[in-house]
Amino acid sequence: MTRLTGKCFCGAVAYEVEDAFVYAANCHCSDCRRTTGSAFKPFAGIERQKFAVVKGEDGLLIFGDAENHDAHCKTCGSLLYSRVREAAWVHVAMGTLVDAPAIRPSHHIFVGSKAPWYEIADDLPQYQGHKG
Repeated sequence: MTRLTGKCFCGAVAYEVEDAFVYAANCHCSDCRRTTGSAFKPFAGIERQKFAVVKGEDGLLIFGDAENHDAHCKTCGSLLYSRVREAAWVHVAMGTLVDAPAIRPSHHIFVGSKAPWYEIADDLPQYQGHKG
């Protein structure tokens, strides 16, 4: 299995993940917009055991609890990943990947709360909340 690498802006934290993502989407919820400082967050989901922080784990700033949280670099603030679904899954912030994954986002979620100044210009399906 191909392994991909990812890192934060300053390089203090790095991770490896199998190129075996199960799904990918663009999330437009207000939390994702605020934590990334962008119109939306492209993320890819994978089972937790296929993801590992390989550098700087003590340099993570965790927002949430052990089972469901966002993990940022303490130094530069980059959002690297989120643990979701009682920590069984990891949502990798695709912008932090150094290597290109095989998967691409297939839909937009939470478009009901998207930034009013941003217009979605692709033909991917759009969902008001979570996907159907």
